[in-house]
Amino acid sequence: MSTQETTGQDTDAPDHGGPDDTGLEPTGAAPIELVAGAADKGERLDRFLARAVPSLSRTRLKALVQEGKVTVGGRVIDDPGRKIDADARIVVAVPPPEPAEPEGEDIPLAVVHEDADLLVLDKPAGLVVHPAAGHETGTLVNALIAHCGDTLSGIGGVKRPGIVHRLDKDTTGLLVVAKTDRAHKHLANQFADHGRTGSLVRAYRAIVWGVPPRKHGTIDANIDRSNRHRDRMAVVARDRGREAITHYEVERTFAGSDGTPAASLVICRLETGRTHQIRVHMAHLGHPLLGDAVYGAGFKTKASLLSPTAREAVEGFHRQALHAAELGFSHPVTREDVFFESPLPPDLAGLVEALAG
Repeated sequence: MSTQETTGQDTDAPDHGGPDDTGLEPTGAAPIELVAGAADKGERLDRFLARAVPSLSRTRLKALVQEGKVTVGGRVIDDPGRKIDADARIVVAVPPPEPAEPEGEDIPLAVVHEDADLLVLDKPAGLVVHPAAGHETGTLVNALIAHCGDTLSGIGGVKRPGIVHRLDKDTTGLLVVAKTDRAHKHLANQFADHGRTGSLVRAYRAIVWGVPPRKHGTIDANIDRSNRHRDRMAVVARDRGREAITHYEVERTFAGSDGTPAASLVICRLETGRTHQIRVHMAHLGHPLLGDAVYGAGFKTKASLLSPTAREAVEGFHRQALHAAELGFSHPVTREDVFFESPLPPDLAGLVEALAG
């Protein structure tokens, strides 16, 4: 008779890339631990496992043995026919399932430019860039596979073919995608340089609560994952996180019902590209984006300062008011400097109109 134990795994423990105390290479999944009973003495290892681990097929278990994923008494055994002894401690390391390769889906794409090396797209709100937990299908990658076939760069891996940079699900605007590995490497180098020595340009239009203190300004504040909310980013001390610099310019202000400034249309130019950078920086400045449920939730009451028409428009706007309006870079093959612009999408343009009115 066998007994089974499941060992936990400390997800905060560093992965040194070597064997753990089971003698197996780490797989990322908790190993299955078994102890053979007296009646199991002399049993073939694969038959014992098939009976003791009914959740896995005998074929799968045999393969795990042959792949060196099973130890008996602390030693890796790769012979499925090996006879076991009573009281033998047997450990099976089951690797996590391989992620399924995304498939092409007929999702419309707004192609701004396309050539043999790259595409420039105008991403709509609500479209996730690449498959992830909770969004395995219906992503930009699925659309790109259908549109480009096998001509996407493979550097990003099966989940992110051609993806050089990302936009949040509910951020709209311009995005460049690489079709070849050569183009991907050259574009990735430009994004890593952040335009400091090259021609990369990234500018966003955002609608924020209130009016920043100066018409032109720079937010230079490191960003890291929040200690309080692990699904959010936050401004942190200089000795933590990653450098993050955003340059902003107030393009237009909108008055509230009493005539005082209530919101602004701001142009943000990135000198670095961190997760949620503009949203985090503008919130840190005290002027979060309209519609930002993550970083601007505490500003919902500001809508009461607006005219009835503007208030209705704001309350009906259910995404962060952010649009990637300008994108420029050196073409990875021709080396020509190219530049693209995207007008505000209808929902953002309507919000501006309501605030101005």
